[in-house]
Amino acid sequence: MTSATWRHLPPPARAIATAAADAVEAARERDKEAFEAAVEQLGALDPEQTGLVLGTVVRNLLEELHPDGLDGDDVRAALEGAVRAAIEWQEVDPQIMAVVLIGALGVHEEADEEHRPSPRALARHAPLLVADLLQARPFAPHLQRAFAEIERSQVYDS
Repeated sequence: MTSATWRHLPPPARAIATAAADAVEAARERDKEAFEAAVEQLGALDPEQTGLVLGTVVRNLLEELHPDGLDGDDVRAALEGAVRAAIEWQEVDPQIMAVVLIGALGVHEEADEEHRPSPRALARHAPLLVADLLQARPFAPHLQRAFAEIERSQVYDS
C-alpha cells in the first residue's frame, strides 16, 4: 500500500514507517480492512518508539497548522475534528484521542496501569488523528521530518 520507500531507515524505524504510513493511508481512504491490518502491525511494534515517531508527526502538524502558536481552543478544535472525522467510519474513544494529542504536545498525565490506554488503542487512534491533521497534504514528508528530528535529538543527547 505504501508508495514511499523507507529502505534508508534501520529495520526498527523502517517497520514503524511502513506500518504508520499504511495506517494513515488506510485512514485517509477509510478502508476498514486495510486500517485493521495496519493497526495490527503498528500495535505489535515497540509502543515507546512508535509513540515517539507519531507524536512527533502530530506535534509538527499542529505547529504547521498554527504557526503563531497553539492555544487551548486550537487543541480542542483539533481533537473534536479528528474525533468527528474518525467516528463516521471507526470506533473511536475521545479520551484515547486526547491522550494521543496531549502526549504529542509533551503533556503527560500519569495514569495508573488500569486506566492507561493499551498500545493497540494508541496505535489505532494516532493514525486517525494524523490523517485528520494532514488534510490533503502527503504523509511521507512529515514522517521523514519526524525521523530526522528524532535522529538529531538522539545525537545531541549522546
